[in-house]
Amino acid sequence: MTRRVKEIFASEHGGPSGKGGTGGTGGPSAMVGTLGTPPAPAALAAKVRTLGPSMTRSMQRVAEAVAGDPAGCAALTVTGLAELTGTSEATVVRTARLLGYPGYRDLRLALAGLAAQQQSGRAPAITTDIAVDDPIADVVAKLAYDEQQTLADTAAGLDTVQLGAAVSALVAARRTDVYGVGASGLVAQDLTQKLLRIGLMAHAHSDPHLAVTNAVQLRAGDVAIAITHSGSTGDVIEPLRVAFERGATTVAITGRPDGPVTQYADHILTTSTARESELRPAAMSSRTGQLLVVDCLFVGVAQRTYETAAPALSASYEALAHRHRS
Repeated sequence: MTRRVKEIFASEHGGPSGKGGTGGTGGPSAMVGTLGTPPAPAALAAKVRTLGPSMTRSMQRVAEAVAGDPAGCAALTVTGLAELTGTSEATVVRTARLLGYPGYRDLRLALAGLAAQQQSGRAPAITTDIAVDDPIADVVAKLAYDEQQTLADTAAGLDTVQLGAAVSALVAARRTDVYGVGASGLVAQDLTQKLLRIGLMAHAHSDPHLAVTNAVQLRAGDVAIAITHSGSTGDVIEPLRVAFERGATTVAITGRPDGPVTQYADHILTTSTARESELRPAAMSSRTGQLLVVDCLFVGVAQRTYETAAPALSASYEALAHRHRS
């Protein structure tokens, strides 16, 4: 049984809450707390792709069934779906909750809505891998499709309540530290550069030692953001843990909402988990989703601070204008 599923069981029996544990507004329990607002039908397939790796095999069978044949499964009772997938009624209900629905009835309603969308002409597209001998035109087309799918899945699965809370924290922050390594480090730099251009204090840390030593200086009112697609990058988790323990508001941008990083996150922003292939490593697809989340954060902050953000952006454009003139 995965830790994510254990959190669901804990929530049903009044599990731990409050900062300093995995409950409260942060950590994996935060996902359980959103069950009152089930995801839209279009988000179901994205949820299955994102959460599938963290499920037990029996739960995966249920998730794959509902995503693969929403119309057929919408017509089934909980007993019928359990028999179809060779699982139990309890497994079906737990899978529904893991996907963000309060119960099986809510999942059936979402399935019926998704089936109606597909019958109206929106058939699900199929991602194709890039072959070594593909013509460059096919490579362009396949990459463009994959990028679009990653963006659509990330948008569909993004919790706007968590996003709004993260934006509020950034607006009020004395300072913001962002942690990321590799491709995620590039995304961290992108976010900090955007925040700096509207006059906010922000730093990106890709060196794990500097990240931790800076995290020690954070306190309540500051914000720390960890960007890790796998959710298990130690060099990113350690400074986020330190920031969390120092009282800073913490945010995790990750493709694995059940990953270790989330136990130190007050707010979790989930990106799409796209398929990895030999010629398209995970770093490519993960970066696309992460950049969308970063842009959403930035625009949200810019909206909330427009009176100061707009002049700051104008000043930065003007300061660089001469470098772009021929």
